[in-house]
Amino acid sequence: MNHLNNVQHTANRNHTQKLGLPELLAMGIGGMIGGGIFSVLGMAVKISGHAAPLAFLVGSFVALAAGYSYVKLALGFHSDGASFTYLDRAFPGHPNFAGIVGWTVVIGYVGTLALYAYTFGAYGAHLLGSSDSQAVRIVLSAGVLLFFMLINLQGVKSSGNTEVIIVFTKVILLSLFAVAGIFSVKQDHLFPVFEKGVPSVFIAGAMIFVAFEGFQLITNAVMETENAERNIPWGIYGSIAITSLIYFGVAVIAVGNLTPSEIAAAEEYALAVAAEPALGNAGGILVDLAALLATSSAVNATAFGASRMMAEMATENRMPHSFSFRSRTDVPWIAIVLLTVLAGAFTILGSLEFIALFSSMTFLLVSIAVSVANLKLRSITNSKAWIILLGIVLMLITVSLLILHLWNEGREMFLWLGGFFLTIVIIEVAFCRRECLNSFPPTGGDDMIDQHGDE
Repeated sequence: MNHLNNVQHTANRNHTQKLGLPELLAMGIGGMIGGGIFSVLGMAVKISGHAAPLAFLVGSFVALAAGYSYVKLALGFHSDGASFTYLDRAFPGHPNFAGIVGWTVVIGYVGTLALYAYTFGAYGAHLLGSSDSQAVRIVLSAGVLLFFMLINLQGVKSSGNTEVIIVFTKVILLSLFAVAGIFSVKQDHLFPVFEKGVPSVFIAGAMIFVAFEGFQLITNAVMETENAERNIPWGIYGSIAITSLIYFGVAVIAVGNLTPSEIAAAEEYALAVAAEPALGNAGGILVDLAALLATSSAVNATAFGASRMMAEMATENRMPHSFSFRSRTDVPWIAIVLLTVLAGAFTILGSLEFIALFSSMTFLLVSIAVSVANLKLRSITNSKAWIILLGIVLMLITVSLLILHLWNEGREMFLWLGGFFLTIVIIEVAFCRRECLNSFPPTGGDDMIDQHGDE
């Protein structure tokens, strides 16, 4: 019965609106920038000092290493389930593997939604002159989540067009900031580069990996993408490359205009303060507006991708079936509403550092799991084993450095994170024990692509 429903659902999608390369690039860039330079610059500088721009480059290399497997798997298995589907096909005899990864990704998306909403509220409060008001920050954070919940409920093309407009505008604003900021950079703020040691760059790169997780959202929209064979690779690699250049340039300007202590003092809205030496109050307003646009588009893109993944898992009986319910415009509306509610609670109760750390660790671990799945399925995805292994090694080193740093510097946070992941495992095992036996094991035939790229 599930098989027939999936076939009918796929046929119905052939008549829905499709996303092109501009929408995919906007989705990836929007997801990354919203959680990147605005949200985690302060943490990067705190850990690596003058080398913070290099930490963003480290994060981009890790993202590219992970992106290779995501591209290959997305083209080999056309499914909005993305990470969940890939693990499900790689380990069909061990459904808990895919289930744990799927639940982990969804909870990770809740964390990133909370991160973007938190940052939106912080910059919005600063723009309104209420940077010390927690109440204003919370109201703005909740408001942006509700607004984009309504946008996503309107349908695919509404989300895609909104994303293109927002991303184009914020890239222009950030470019203006970067150009203007060059003339006020102080060389003594940039040197010595490795003032806190070379390892600090890699630790910071791991801490801020959440700044690059947005590219994964593109794979959640593969079923709604026009000419996926061409647009998915260009969308993923292109969005990572463009975002990396923006991160590096903006980070150099920020570090060159402020001391690490000044950035730390304004951690939640550091980039707005960094713009003031070059542009005065107008610079702060400019960056505040760019931050509002960046985090807005990140909320939009994340809600879109995460809800599709939840719907796919629900179709496979790996999440409550109600998450697969779709509106007349083919939108998984229950999933979107639940994501919004949970993210709202998280952004009110959690700190910026904990939310960013949780999201970074989550997506690093998931990226490793996806790469392992691609290694096992490489004969289907036509992937090169040495590239996959190189990516796995790079990500394992990154995770190890992050765990070591947490153990030495924030053991309580380390234990909280461990508790979160243990809870996810328990939920998945309990849910699968009740539901999985009622599902037919996947055969991979419906969404597997042959050697000619046909479905």
